[in-house]
Amino acid sequence: MSTSTADRMAAAYFDVIEFLCEVTPKGWYAERGTARAAVTHAGVAALNVAYDTTLEPDLGSLDEMASEVAKQAAPWSIMVRGEGNAEVTELAARHGLLQRSDLPMLACDAGEIVFRADTAQRGLVRQVDAAEADLYTETLTEGFEAPEGIFGSLMGGGVLDADRITGYLAEVSGRPVGTGLGMRTAGVVGVFNITVVPSARGRGLGRLVTEAVVRDGIAAGADAAYLQASAMGRPLYESMGFRLVENWTLFEA
Repeated sequence: MSTSTADRMAAAYFDVIEFLCEVTPKGWYAERGTARAAVTHAGVAALNVAYDTTLEPDLGSLDEMASEVAKQAAPWSIMVRGEGNAEVTELAARHGLLQRSDLPMLACDAGEIVFRADTAQRGLVRQVDAAEADLYTETLTEGFEAPEGIFGSLMGGGVLDADRITGYLAEVSGRPVGTGLGMRTAGVVGVFNITVVPSARGRGLGRLVTEAVVRDGIAAGADAAYLQASAMGRPLYESMGFRLVENWTLFEA
């Protein structure tokens, strides 16, 4: 995919962060130049983040935004597009963020998505609204094998009723075993929160949820989809047609 595709997916992702901060109960957001600060108060570093929207970060503004996020939340992080040059690495180190990790940004045009689920399989995944926010959060936490309460009120309030957001649960024998989240901005759909609880893995449920998010996003008018892939999830997403458009870097303590 082209640089313009990477720019478009990045812009959509940054719109999603801003929107999430607007709708999540404890969200906070600020801008300085091309730098941004986004705080959800969840106990996840990547969800309390200072970042720059360009490939050449405004270091002074990014430093200011980092200081703001550090005041408000722990854990927290700095995120940049690209590999993170020496200046960014040094800036992160001054804030005590010495651990760096890659965030591959993958994307796929709507016409290139490979769907495999049949009608019966699709029935294992359903949409959820704000009335089931607690159940969704519990399943999300179990799927990520994270400590209880780590997501706080992230998915609370009216988040799952927001126009641009759709939450999903995968269920087996009436028990929630997987999650997904679709967030639509700028004519594309972002795929988030793809998890399956340990006891239900290996059955293709992660793919089913991902397909549901993308299928509904396309039905709502999206002409492309994007996601940030973990090492474990990347082969699945590539089998669906997603391809790397840009590597990003996350710095945390």
